[in-house]
Amino acid sequence: MNATQTGLLAGLILGTAAAVGGFAGFLIALAVGAIGLVVGRVLDGEMDVRDILGRRGRDR
Repeated sequence: MNATQTGLLAGLILGTAAAVGGFAGFLIALAVGAIGLVVGRVLDGEMDVRDILGRRGRDR
């Protein structure tokens, strides 16, 4: 299990634990799971933080 999968799993577990229930709970779990996925990809080196922020450094 790599960091991407671990981040996604942790986000989904935390989102489920924080969910109050119903459709709002589903949206909370989905949002926290997506955040966990992104953090895991950054830790794995599959995604650069600059890709997320939409900014590129100046090429010199």
